[in-house]
Amino acid sequence: MKAERMQKAELLAELALTRKRTRQLITSLREPQLEVPYHPGVNPPLWEMGHAAFFYEVFVFNLLDGDASFDPSMDDLWDSFHIDHQDRWRRDLFPGLAKTLAYFDHVYDKIAGRIERKPLTDQDLYLYRYAIYHQNMHIESLVWCRQTVGLAPPPGAGCERPAPPESQDSSLEGDAVVPAGDWLIGMPGDSDQYATEDFAFDAEKPRYTVRLNEFAISRCLVSNRQFRAFVEDGGYQKPELWSFGGQKWLRTDIDMALVQGQAKPVLMPPRHPVYWRKQDSQWQEKLFDQWQPLPLEAPVTHISYWEAEAYCHWAGRRLPTEQEWEVAALGNRPGEPFQRYPWGNEQPDAVHADMSATGMAQNPVTDYPAGDSRFGCRQMIGTVWEWTSSQFFPYDGFRKDMYPFMSTLQFGDHKVSRGGSCATSSCLIRGTYRQAYLPQRNDVYTGFRTCALPAE
Repeated sequence: MKAERMQKAELLAELALTRKRTRQLITSLREPQLEVPYHPGVNPPLWEMGHAAFFYEVFVFNLLDGDASFDPSMDDLWDSFHIDHQDRWRRDLFPGLAKTLAYFDHVYDKIAGRIERKPLTDQDLYLYRYAIYHQNMHIESLVWCRQTVGLAPPPGAGCERPAPPESQDSSLEGDAVVPAGDWLIGMPGDSDQYATEDFAFDAEKPRYTVRLNEFAISRCLVSNRQFRAFVEDGGYQKPELWSFGGQKWLRTDIDMALVQGQAKPVLMPPRHPVYWRKQDSQWQEKLFDQWQPLPLEAPVTHISYWEAEAYCHWAGRRLPTEQEWEVAALGNRPGEPFQRYPWGNEQPDAVHADMSATGMAQNPVTDYPAGDSRFGCRQMIGTVWEWTSSQFFPYDGFRKDMYPFMSTLQFGDHKVSRGGSCATSSCLIRGTYRQAYLPQRNDVYTGFRTCALPAE
């Protein structure tokens, strides 16, 4: 009973924080600001809020209790697989702020009451955590929505740039060498602790052993200073650095209207990262609704896979595979205690990582030494989702979660990114977590680190 009371207290605290952060992201905007312009990478904020509440109704109240939804006439509209993306902007279909908040609060009060009142079975605990983490995925998308459409920073975001370090840590220069051997990847497919310490999403399972050759991986993320050198060397004008898919992307005009604050389309081919511009011979970066001098020691952010790949070709490097990334981050070997984070099994906090929409990837790539992996790689959790060279496929023995669309729709044409970002909630991430993005995505908080090419 004592263990159950502690689990309930932890659940209720995480639920309350999730509710608070979601409400803040919505109510800190004026109602007209909630009617964001259409963009394929975002959703209207009120739809995000209603969809997240609906998820609790489907996978807790309906699945466990057989309860009908709050408003059955809205079920297809809150369900992301029953409404086209563009239809989510139709004002005639959805309630306004007051009614959406009322629905959201009703569902959260009902969930909190159920947690307090009902026995906490493993299935219940698993579904509560699943729904809370799903909501935190949408918190991240609410954050990048503000970046995409040029709204003010989210509440709690410390967007002031830190003072540059007086000197760089020379021990972080170059690569960490990871020895050849057998390594564990992923989380258990079957575990009695599936609702607690072995909780994971379907794409992370089942765990397997991989044999890797020795490889060398950069200790730090690629910085703005490093990527600026690629831009100024004409990297975007050298098609030989770009793969076939990268060349096609490079020839495709991007609509920069939202970046430039224009109402009409502004089409131009990519010539630098999407949120960069050159003003009076100085590079600047757009951070939410403000342009600022480019922080050179911070990681390059909002980078597509194609840009990361081309940089590697220019630098004589390569992207890590996702197995290499996980080994460099966690270093789990068969027969040894398994750790979920580079530093052990303690959940990330502000000492370990830039997460939960606080630092917003403005700190130098040399910051957060407490988050180092056993091989000396820094910021492998938080800051930016790190592109890998791997395609997003299921592991051998994959089984769908009770929510069948968590991973399956992305298999095949998406690339794997790892580690979470500055906008990812710390409760959500672990070193085995696999994120899938289309290679052209640059609206999300993506960056990368590189590996040395294998010796001849």
